[in-house]
Amino acid sequence: MARLRDPQGGCPWDVEQTFATIAPYTVEEAYEVADAIDRKDLPGLRDELGDLLLQVVFHARMAEEQGAFAFHDVVAAICDKMVRRHPHVFADAQVGDATAQTIAWEEHKRRERDEAGHEDTSALAGVARGLPEWQRAVKLQHKAAKVGFDWPGPAPVIDKLHEEIDEVRAEFAAVAADPGDGAARERLEDEMGDLLFVCANLARHAKVDVGNALRRANLKFERRFRHMEALAAEEGVVLSSLPLDAQDAYWNRAKAEERK
Repeated sequence: MARLRDPQGGCPWDVEQTFATIAPYTVEEAYEVADAIDRKDLPGLRDELGDLLLQVVFHARMAEEQGAFAFHDVVAAICDKMVRRHPHVFADAQVGDATAQTIAWEEHKRRERDEAGHEDTSALAGVARGLPEWQRAVKLQHKAAKVGFDWPGPAPVIDKLHEEIDEVRAEFAAVAADPGDGAARERLEDEMGDLLFVCANLARHAKVDVGNALRRANLKFERRFRHMEALAAEEGVVLSSLPLDAQDAYWNRAKAEERK
């Protein structure tokens, strides 16, 4: 990476990168690791972990050029953190089970924030703004639940979900009545956000990972859509030339064949 970043003989693309320009690639590579795991592709996982490691090396090299820290500092810092946050392994502390360890972990994080002089004393402190928004929503809800601000179970969340759907329906009607009404479109966006936030909360109560659930839904849609394309092609039909009800018929055939 030092050679790639060398202004004299390095790669022009690598030389011009910054933390901000590389950050999206870092996020993308993390998702590709998750995808390889989801596909149970161990050779692919090996390659994707290498790509993700390259992101760490890239950021560390840019920091080293600025005199901030180097790759070995990154490794040392995470090793120190793991030892510090696992006193039941590396010291004499006792932890009953995984739940107790999670509570202890959060307490370690809180103390570390206090020692670092972070002034945010909110129960929501420590939820990164750079997370995917669905993940941030779940983390915010989880933090709030720790101080008792939570529904007692899924039933009231489902009731709230129906309420939010009604509000979205009302805002769709308002936009349809006056498509040029910017305020109505803003309200629609707000209500869509509320609906998605409640969906994330329902998943949390169900102990379902939102990302995994949505990934599975995406894979299912892609699998069935490709199948319906294949069915149409076998019959010499161009899918895009069909009305929606005819396309739905292919979709239903694809679903039925998948169930078999």
